Amino acid sequence: MSNTPSADPGLVDRLRADLHRSGYTVDGVEDVLGPLAAAALHRENALPALRATAGAPQDPRAVLARLLVLGAPVPVASLDAALPTLGTDGAQALGLVERSGAAPDDTVRALVDLRPYAAVDAAGPVTWWLASDLGELATGRRLAADHVLGAGGASTTLAQVTVREHRERVLDLGTGCGIQALHAARHGDHVVGTDISRRALGFARFNAALHGTALDLRHGSMLEPVAGEEFDLVVSNPPFVITPRAAGGEGGADGQGGLPAYEYRDGGRSGDDLVRDLVTGVGTHLAPGGVAQLLGNWEHRRGEDWRDRVGAWLDGTGLDAWVIQREVQDPAEYAETWIRDGGTTPEREPAGWAHAYGAWLDDFASRDVEAVGFGIVTLRRPADGRAPSLRRLEEHTGSVRQPLGAHLAASLAAHDWLEARDDAALAAAHLLVAADVSEERYHTPGASDPNVVVVRQGDGLGRGVQASTGLAALVGACDGELAVGRIVGALASLLDVGSADLAAELLPAVRGLVRDGFLVPAT
Repeated sequence: MSNTPSADPGLVDRLRADLHRSGYTVDGVEDVLGPLAAAALHRENALPALRATAGAPQDPRAVLARLLVLGAPVPVASLDAALPTLGTDGAQALGLVERSGAAPDDTVRALVDLRPYAAVDAAGPVTWWLASDLGELATGRRLAADHVLGAGGASTTLAQVTVREHRERVLDLGTGCGIQALHAARHGDHVVGTDISRRALGFARFNAALHGTALDLRHGSMLEPVAGEEFDLVVSNPPFVITPRAAGGEGGADGQGGLPAYEYRDGGRSGDDLVRDLVTGVGTHLAPGGVAQLLGNWEHRRGEDWRDRVGAWLDGTGLDAWVIQREVQDPAEYAETWIRDGGTTPEREPAGWAHAYGAWLDDFASRDVEAVGFGIVTLRRPADGRAPSLRRLEEHTGSVRQPLGAHLAASLAAHDWLEARDDAALAAAHLLVAADVSEERYHTPGASDPNVVVVRQGDGLGRGVQASTGLAALVGACDGELAVGRIVGALASLLDVGSADLAAELLPAVRGLVRDGFLVPAT
């Protein structure tokens, strides 16, 4: 695998200026590609995009996308025009490209993938460029073991679910090309990024320089580079993929029964041990009130609920915990996903595909794994030495409203607000219906009254709560004017039921609605 780009300040400044000037943005590239080619490229089909960029040789957006995303060669003169300040010579000095020779009509080929990136997290929108290794779509080859991945779907998910309040010290564990660290630098005073891959750190250093961001980048495995340190926020998209291990040992880069291992995704541990160890160990690096958010896989083993399995990891950590399972795959689906992810297909390498597929199925069968869950883990060290009070493990495979980070932060704050209030204090509180909440009523044809009322959340996790007549009426009355207890008393009189009995029914439901953001304190 090639070296990583140089972070030479002068050359990087010139590159940044040229990229700004060229219009090389997500929208700019999609505009020059057109909707057909852009959609095909999202499906990992490059041919329409190659055709579209070949037809626009004078457009700098087409030249840069053709070279740095699609991996196709371009004439030196075209790159000089697209990067007029840096030029081909400067791009080569940075390690971004190499030219085929010294003649004026030579071509240039990319050594890295450098593409525009746009996202929205809980702190707002970002538009950047990110460098990483060229992917299989551009090279036509299986990925190398030390491949440095760009911003994939998991990276985007983590960026969107991360809480974004101001933090003094942030750790990006397994930083890769630096995407989470760059997001964190917008609201963190000091950001540390660690990775076992020196090549990944090289790309992160370049990306930080390209955006004028100061990162503290350290080499090492998992939490070793930050021994003895505490952080206010830890984020991690760790190498969580459950990959078959070699018989009798952990293996090396290709020590998994002949299967390729990738630094960006394969942590070198059996089953879901890496995620378990991160969940159980990260708390020692959280300052009081500090939050850790990570993505992970966990095994569903025969006869064991996944909540019991993951819940056992949380025991003894002293941390508040909220785990949301977002997807479940059976062993065959999981194997297919990750074998293809590495660039092996049944069409191109039928023998390699069959060998890898069999190894994955055998590995899962050895531990009675029936499925694999993927989800989001949010952990928090309670402030002031308090005992943990939040333990929530749930499944939510439906659509969510991203970015989710603000919703998760608000739910944590709501949990703390509720913990400080017994039922009497809750009854004395004034609540408001959140702006994103609506009510759905379902009637039997011809009936005047609904037989089902659902209170629906438009933001966050998009939850729906089936409400009784009393609860629906209470929610409708929460305009901040009356205390919850006063509303319950009025409803009890209207419904001709005992006030205490109605309070016993409604107050637990109100707690749930506050916790999930349907109702919010008026002050």
